[in-house]
Amino acid sequence: MAAHFGRRLRKGAATTAVAALAVAALSASEAPGATGAPEPLQTSAGLSTPVPEASADGNATGNSPYYTDLPPLDSPAPSPSAVIGTPVSRGEGEAGIPATVLAAYKKAEAELRASKPGCNLPWQLLAAIGKVESGQARGGRVYADGTTVSPIIGPQLDGNGFALIKDTDHGAYDGNSSYDQAIGPMQFIPSTWAWAGRDGNDDGKADPNNVYDAALAAGHYLCRNGWDLSQDRDLHSAILSYNNSSDYLALVLNWVDYYRRGTHSVPDGAGGVPAHRSDDGFPRTSGPTAPHTSRPTPESPEPGKPSRPGKPGGGDPSTPGEPSDPTTPTTPPTSPAPTPSDTVHHLTSPDQDGTELTATAGDAFERRIGARAVTKDGAPVATVRVRFTITGDTDTTFAGGEKVAVVRTDAKGVALAPRLRAGEKAGTFKVTSTVVGRQIKGVDYTATVTPRPADKLVRTADTPQTCVPGGEFAGQIEVKATYKGAPAAKVGATATLVKSADSPVENIAGPYFKDANGQPVRTLTGLTTDANGLLTLPKLYADLFSGTYLLRVTTPGGGSVTVELKVAAGETASASPSPSPSASS
Repeated sequence: MAAHFGRRLRKGAATTAVAALAVAALSASEAPGATGAPEPLQTSAGLSTPVPEASADGNATGNSPYYTDLPPLDSPAPSPSAVIGTPVSRGEGEAGIPATVLAAYKKAEAELRASKPGCNLPWQLLAAIGKVESGQARGGRVYADGTTVSPIIGPQLDGNGFALIKDTDHGAYDGNSSYDQAIGPMQFIPSTWAWAGRDGNDDGKADPNNVYDAALAAGHYLCRNGWDLSQDRDLHSAILSYNNSSDYLALVLNWVDYYRRGTHSVPDGAGGVPAHRSDDGFPRTSGPTAPHTSRPTPESPEPGKPSRPGKPGGGDPSTPGEPSDPTTPTTPPTSPAPTPSDTVHHLTSPDQDGTELTATAGDAFERRIGARAVTKDGAPVATVRVRFTITGDTDTTFAGGEKVAVVRTDAKGVALAPRLRAGEKAGTFKVTSTVVGRQIKGVDYTATVTPRPADKLVRTADTPQTCVPGGEFAGQIEVKATYKGAPAAKVGATATLVKSADSPVENIAGPYFKDANGQPVRTLTGLTTDANGLLTLPKLYADLFSGTYLLRVTTPGGGSVTVELKVAAGETASASPSPSPSASS
């Protein structure tokens, strides 16, 4: 497949300056001694393809087929020094991108600029990948919400001319319970979409056949690993991680350069659809097929014309005039040799420290988790991709801000996940591990994030808190939290009007706070100290009952302070009494 397209690309590069520059840049990045030079990886089909060190987590598409058409020779070129992401002028016909698809790319770029500013993702990169993967969602055949008119599904990845990826989604996305197939306008394989999928159009679900969702997912996928896409090495690594082929890299760089030199929107459904694919000449398999277009493709023959196996090495398998003889026996494809993943029986914990972890909010977990891949006889299996996934009601992530990490096992069969970093939300979560593309027994970890502690709370002023019945207390109470003598920042606190010094139960009468609707409340949660450990409480109000009351503020870690509040006629109060609520609120 790669060699077939390589011939086409070299022919195009001879007549296209843009292609020549892209290939030259690629060659330089792979030259001996070059920084970040990829290393060869033997695929299940027996093809040696380059994999950058940073993309050891596989690829988004499963190396599925893609469109190989090069940009036109007469691409608009306002300036050779134009910067990706800057406004551009109207280009030629091929520069037109369907309006909804273009909007999805730009929306994804804007969201990534806010959530991962160090990535520097240009929307032109998403457009280039979208062009190569699905012809911009089949020329923009999408509804107003961005969902494709019909699903876009690639050929089954059964090792017969393609990669071998057995079913990982029970056919939920691709309708195939035997093998995976790339799905949607950005052609994610189901196992990748399961963790990379995003809701880009805010409808509450992540749909791989929605261009807004797919574009945002692709953006996050390209921005993982701390990559800065304004740097050539990281840009190349990100593209190769999407589809592991140097031809693919050169082609995408061509389209990035073309789109940065000029583009414009065209009506949905009016975009051009590429005519050539990287799998031209390979036999097709049955099952759901690759993108449907307005012209027949190898996976989508004209109505009434059966799909025919193609000739190895070239030719369109759906070319009329070559009828197949149903009585002629066909030679079944040779089963590919087992991959290391196929030999894994289960995953175990690589150490004896147990599978439970604890960390304080905002801190990194001291112990790194991992998984050891072994055969049925207990022998270690190297070079196996293990996926670690965080689930649960916390904001814990792996280093780099992702919820999923994929790591290859070493010579001892061990894959260590990136270090876990607790967020600010306390609670429990789980980390599951599994072999990519396999449904076997993994090893799970349970982890707990404890709140930031403060062991001491004090008032910053000793001004008496007094008020007349029905009025409001002058000023606001401020407290300071410390932990082991140092200011305790971002510590959660609870403020409660209690019944007595001996009872933490909330009082049903006396002073109160107000909620967002102006209703009286006597317990406040979700309070947080600032960077200096300071917390200023909201204003306090008095009902019609006189007396001495207590306000207690507490923090995780044992910090506590009690403030006395007096409500009596004749005491100093604010200028305007507040309305009196019911004492039994």
